[in-house]
Amino acid sequence: MISRRELFRSATAGAAALALPSFGRADDAKGYTLPKLPYATDALEPSIDAKTMEIHHGKHHQAYVDNLNKALAKTEWLGKPIAELVRDYKKLPMELQAPVRNNGGGHLNHSWFWQMMTKGGTPLKGELLKAVETSFGSIDGFLKAFGTAATTQFGSGWAWLVKGKDKPLAVVKTANQDNPITDGHTVLLGCDVWEHAYYLKYQNKRADYVSAWFSVVNWDFVADLFAKK
Repeated sequence: MISRRELFRSATAGAAALALPSFGRADDAKGYTLPKLPYATDALEPSIDAKTMEIHHGKHHQAYVDNLNKALAKTEWLGKPIAELVRDYKKLPMELQAPVRNNGGGHLNHSWFWQMMTKGGTPLKGELLKAVETSFGSIDGFLKAFGTAATTQFGSGWAWLVKGKDKPLAVVKTANQDNPITDGHTVLLGCDVWEHAYYLKYQNKRADYVSAWFSVVNWDFVADLFAKK
């Protein structure tokens, strides 16, 4: 597990832009598109290897985009912002709910995921740090709660840091490509624990992957999300 000291360290490289992911309306003719990575595929080494990034982004994420466009072709739903589409997928016609839940969720989750990481990581600080300590008692308490959610998610899924109800922050986990926004949560951070996110480097050692992943978290981006009301 990453240490408290490492979590507070200064970033070794500039943080990625803090702009929220661009989830505007899809082009009615072409549909949703694969967003470009905000860094090179080898930028997250050694935590996440370049080959995994190439396959994860260029193959898996692309497949979610392609399948979503195919499912929504010639429907009014193709032009909807992806976050709204995933949030409200239960309002769609029954035959579209599963494709949007799986592929729309995969597109949304990964579009956020790429921006939640950056080369060298950035330090956890400011109001977000205070919220973490208030919600989990300490940095170590947060790392334990998030790490437990990530490593105990059975099969494929995600661990998430979201805005809380009784406390400023909470940790939740979801199966497959489900996203907490469907349940009314505000997403701040997500860790992909599908095997395709880590298996080439870590094989069955998911805990090692999660620990290494904390070293590339873009806390500046997370703080920007947290600051938005």
